[in-house]
Parts: sequence; C-alpha cells; structure tokens
Amino acid sequence: MKIKAFKGLRPTQDKAEAIASLPYDVVNFQQACKEAEGKPLSFMRVVRSELELDPSIDPYSEPVYAHAKENFQKLVDGGHMVREDVPSMYLYRQQMGEHSQTGLVATFSAEDYDNDVIKKHEKTREAKENDRYRLTRTLRVNTGPVFLTVKDGTLLDQIVENKKDEDALFDFVAEDGIRHSVWKISDPEILAKIVETFDNIPCAYVADGHHRSASNARCARLMKADNPNHTGDEDYNWFLSVCFPAGQLKILPYNRVVKDLAGNTKEQFLEKLGKVCKLTKSGQKAPEGSLKVSMYLDGQWYSLEFENTEGLDAVSSLDVALLQDRVLSPLLNIGDPRTDERIDFVGGIKGTDELERLVNEDGFAVAFSMYPTTVAQLMAIADAGQIMPPKSTWFEPKLRSGLFVHTF
Repeated sequence: MKIKAFKGLRPTQDKAEAIASLPYDVVNFQQACKEAEGKPLSFMRVVRSELELDPSIDPYSEPVYAHAKENFQKLVDGGHMVREDVPSMYLYRQQMGEHSQTGLVATFSAEDYDNDVIKKHEKTREAKENDRYRLTRTLRVNTGPVFLTVKDGTLLDQIVENKKDEDALFDFVAEDGIRHSVWKISDPEILAKIVETFDNIPCAYVADGHHRSASNARCARLMKADNPNHTGDEDYNWFLSVCFPAGQLKILPYNRVVKDLAGNTKEQFLEKLGKVCKLTKSGQKAPEGSLKVSMYLDGQWYSLEFENTEGLDAVSSLDVALLQDRVLSPLLNIGDPRTDERIDFVGGIKGTDELERLVNEDGFAVAFSMYPTTVAQLMAIADAGQIMPPKSTWFEPKLRSGLFVHTF
C-alpha cells in the first residue's frame, strides 16, 4: 500500500481549536449553523459554506462552492493557516472518556483506492459524491480526512505508540469534551521507514468517509485525463487520510426510528412481530449482544431476538440486515432505507434517551436500539467485496476537519 508525506496547510498552534470542526456529514443545516455560531474561523464555514448564504439557496449550487473557496482563502490570507516547509506526516490522537485512539495522518494513493487495495463496504449516493467532488475540485483541496483502518498486527501499532503530551503540535479539548492531540513527523529517515512499513501492509479499509474517498479518487482520475503531461507524481494522485489500527477503534450502534406502524395498531404490529422473532417485554434499553434488538413502543421497551440465522452470509447475518429484512421491510413497509422518508437514523453517541424522546415528543411511532457492528464484520464484508446495509456503523470520536489540509 502506497502512502506519502505532504507539504500541507495546517492551523497555527494558537488557532487549531478555533478552526477545527466536526465533519460536514454529521450535522444538518441547523446544526452546522450552531456549530459555526460565534466561531468566525470554524472550518465548518468551508465544508458547509451554505450556512452563510440565503437559506433558500440550493446547497449543491455553484455559489456554495465559490463561497467555500472564498472562506478557505480567508483562513490562508489571514495567516491562520500555514504551509509546512517540508513534507510531513502526523500522529493524531483522540480521547473520549476512557477511550483513546491514535492514527497516522498521511496522503494515500487514489490508484490504490481504484484498485481496491483500499477496500470499501458502503455504496455512495450520487448527489453526495457529486457535492464533495465539486467542492474538492473547486478548492483543489482535501477538506476533510478519510477515516481508514488496517488489521491488527502490522507495524502501524508501533508507529502510533503514545507520545509525550508536552511535545504535541496541537493539544486541546473541544466543546464536546473530546481531546485532540497532534504530533508532527518530518524527519526524512522516520518518514522513509513509515512508507516502507506501509509497503508491507496489503490493504486498508474505509471505516468512515466513503463519499470523501470516492470523490477524491474521481478527482484524481479526471485531472489525470485532463493533463497531457501526467507523470503520476502530481499531488492530485493522493488524498488525505488518517489510518488507525483496528483494535483501537470504537464503533457505536446506529439506531433506527420509524414514523408510523404502516397502518397497524400497536396490538397488530406486536402480533406480527412475535411471528418473526422472539419478543419479550424486557425493559432493556440496549441489547446485550448480537442477534438481538431493543425496541421502544408506546412507553415500553421490548427485546427482539432473531432465530434461524444459520447459513446466512456476512451481510445477511448483520443485526441491521436482520431488522431490515424481517421487520422494517415486511412489517413496516420500509423498502429502501436510503430513500424512505418514514425512517431516520440516530447515532449511538446520543444514547437511548434520545430514542425515547423521539417517540414520546417528536412524533415517531417506534424506535430500535441496535447492538454495534464490529470492525471484524466490516472487514469480512469488505474482503468479500460485499456492501453493508446503509447506516450500519457509527464511529466515535469523529475526525475533525481543518487540522490538516492537503492541496493539489
């Protein structure tokens, strides 16, 4: 697998906390506005620049990308972001409560992505991929890193060993309580050893950021086609990523809420549900293991246990697939969860109290609390060339945008 150090842009040390923002895709328009409120330097104003424009504007229209470019240039021209004078990589540690994870920041090969050396487990939505492609091409910038992982047992574990806090380039605690620490690696000898280490790692997996990686690779292909003097060494052949050892990662459940019972009464729905799974009134808000789902309906928590799962493949045996195939589709008429407006998805970071609130106060009829998909399941599906159901994984903590910027 090919990686490369890069002479990127990064915040000045005193501006890192002010610039760093959540990724573009974990907030809606209202949340993006709130995230940027009172923060003139927030990178959210680059990745979601529509928050500064008329709310009626199409977020996928040309003025949005032009405004993003203006906002990015303001950060550079204002001296808030500086160019590294030598090619560098970084170590990026995130700490959320007792959980800590450290990844290597570098640029990864778009060719490796196209050749499935960097493996995927999700389909991308055309509108979202087009959006990130147009932003990337307009700015000629990777605005947010792709979240990659590799199997345990590689030498990456040694590369990301703990560093001394006092040596960090950046070290701050964000408003959500997550600590972000960054160390710069610029010694040519160390960088060469890291590149050699990755030469011996057979593949990586996209954990989070399928639209970013797809749009970056697409940008590389099209810029190659437009360049009659293409050599392969151009910066557009590489995209910004953070790669973590799999054993360090934390996946939270990706829960579901549905707006109605598809014409069923509560009693009719429960009767039908009892025929497709083992149903009990448990009061249990979160399942204790796989093949189980907790359900909140009319003020009561139930446990659903799926049986007859022997012989199912890696995708069909996922809890999210079992729920979709045996409950959401046949009983609640949710045919395509990617497009059906009657279903919504809730990241596990919000907890089961949010599920209760959505049912009790926001007009949803039923909520499903899931057991987290594992990294091993994700890798097995990617290795088999299969695709996971939508909204199968919720990784925490989220990588911040704006701490590292790769330009081309």
